[in-house]
Amino acid sequence: MLKIGILLGDDIGLEVVPEAVKVMKAAAAKTGLEVEWQELAIGKRGHEQHGHTMPQVTVAALEKTDGWLCGPIGHAAYPRNDPTWIMPPIRKRFELFASIKPVKSYPNVPSLHKDVDIVFLREVTEGMQSSDTVVAGAGEFRPNDEITIASRVITRRGSRRVALAAFEVARTRKRKKVTAVHKEPVYRLACGMFAEECRKAAKEFPEVVYDEALVDGFSMKLMMNPWQYDVVVTTNQFGDILTDQGAGLVGGLGLAPGLCIGEHQAMAQATHGSAPDIAGKNIANPYALILSGKMLFEWLGRKRNEPKASAAAQRIDEAVDRVIAEAKHLTGDLGGRASTSEMGDAIAAAV
Repeated sequence: MLKIGILLGDDIGLEVVPEAVKVMKAAAAKTGLEVEWQELAIGKRGHEQHGHTMPQVTVAALEKTDGWLCGPIGHAAYPRNDPTWIMPPIRKRFELFASIKPVKSYPNVPSLHKDVDIVFLREVTEGMQSSDTVVAGAGEFRPNDEITIASRVITRRGSRRVALAAFEVARTRKRKKVTAVHKEPVYRLACGMFAEECRKAAKEFPEVVYDEALVDGFSMKLMMNPWQYDVVVTTNQFGDILTDQGAGLVGGLGLAPGLCIGEHQAMAQATHGSAPDIAGKNIANPYALILSGKMLFEWLGRKRNEPKASAAAQRIDEAVDRVIAEAKHLTGDLGGRASTSEMGDAIAAAV
């Protein structure tokens, strides 16, 4: 039996996460997959219940799960200069080293290009050092008012494991191709190390086609000819920018699911934020969280060698495709008039 945590997050998270869980439960029931679900407090609710936005009781419970869904967590309204109100460092705490973000276009959804189907993998534990990646201290400092210094860290371990994750994903896809994006001619040591580890990993997957691209040229080609790319792997800051650019190709952040993976656990979390301006109106698009949940099942199917989880993921994928193609139960940002829950109900029924 799989054990999956449910973290509602803030604002629209309270609306879209339940829809994702609803769809995942429907898929699990159809495939006979046994799942124990556990709802845990985080963000504003975590502070209300336990006095901290990342309560220790939640951390302890997550350690015993196979993975979890995490809704968007708001921070603009969090009180400043209060250490109990923080952006929960979940990725750092559980060493979730790679962010997997697919971008996919649909024929009847407005987008810059059609027939786009790319998966981005971004290393998220190192790179330009920030509070998300530094265990103690800070990665940037200002010795005087005229100078600011920031550091970028690349390790062989970090580069290798995100590269291996990319090849693992690629060999499950039709095109079986990985493109490593870097700027090695300029950052010969930092990007050079990342590229070296990607090349080493490529030798372990002879069935996967491998190539490389410089980040600036890649950005241009991604906009002009995205069809040449299948799986893209890159470093933290390059990936932070490129994944949003990829989402822009297919219709925006409402169509941008995501999965952060570690060695033993994974977190389904969409790219979009908590959108407090539309919270409570039942109009938020649940697509990204639902597909993030699908990705969690997909990863658990591979990682735990659980074919029922893989089958459940396939059912969700097909159900989403069907609901979008029929265009009868889509939220306003997708050109429809359905509410958040109506779209979730339609996808669960299609499962």
